[in-house]
Amino acid sequence: MDNSQQVREFLTSRRAKITPEQTGMPSGARRRVPGLRRSEVAALADVSVEYYAKLERGNLAGVSPSVLEAVARALRLDDAERAHLLHLAQAADGSDALTRPRRRTLRQWTPHRSLQWTLDAVSAGPAFVRNGRMDLLATNQLVRAFYDDVYAAPHNHANLARFQFLDPASRRFYPDWDQAADIAVAILRTEAGRDPHDKDLHDLVGELSTRSDDFRTRWGAHDVRHHGTGTKRYHHHAVGELTLAYEGLDMAAEPGLTLTIYTAEPASPSDEGLRLLASWAATRESISPTRHPLG
Repeated sequence: MDNSQQVREFLTSRRAKITPEQTGMPSGARRRVPGLRRSEVAALADVSVEYYAKLERGNLAGVSPSVLEAVARALRLDDAERAHLLHLAQAADGSDALTRPRRRTLRQWTPHRSLQWTLDAVSAGPAFVRNGRMDLLATNQLVRAFYDDVYAAPHNHANLARFQFLDPASRRFYPDWDQAADIAVAILRTEAGRDPHDKDLHDLVGELSTRSDDFRTRWGAHDVRHHGTGTKRYHHHAVGELTLAYEGLDMAAEPGLTLTIYTAEPASPSDEGLRLLASWAATRESISPTRHPLG
């Protein structure tokens, strides 16, 4: 992914989201651009208009941390957006060898046995490890039941983003489909900033952009996020609607991987739904006791 283009589109999109009133500047009667002008961002960041224009053209190479922080403050970036800007700047400073797209090793990542033990020990809710491309890499038994629709279609390749945008079953599985779609794209966009030379990610984004208007529109928004904690609604074909809280933890020993655990409020209908899901999974496992090859 072209770093200059990513920088240009990210900074432009953030500038367009801020109104002069939010920064205490006069709005004026005649404004030809949404949000702030370049000159206004430059003034807020205490840099020259020419220098900020160079940054917004996509040239972050050699920019000092203090300038990046000043621009982040001027654009009112949140923590995820600040991290994304830093990643873009780091990529801009990379060597020629690092700027060539690369494909990850063909050896499939496998979890250390103690990690799999940890996942299997979580029996009250789905627990899994995913990468920044949203591939499900390691799971407990409940995940394989919870994401039954994802695993049911081989063309999903156990990838949550591909399921979200290319599988019609996702419209039923996610009652708040638009919200889930926004989150999925923000995760991929964040990963593109963190690891811009991942060929597998290039291929996934290209596939989704070609085949899904919903993805292509969201990708162009350049929204990013830290997917740490929150609540989502789901509709599982076997147990009905579930409202689940989730916690996502970055794995320090495995950069780019996230451990996620879903749970329900104790004694709630969703808590009972997870119990039913576990029972359904156990029954299915007893009938066909083979682990899913991607689980």
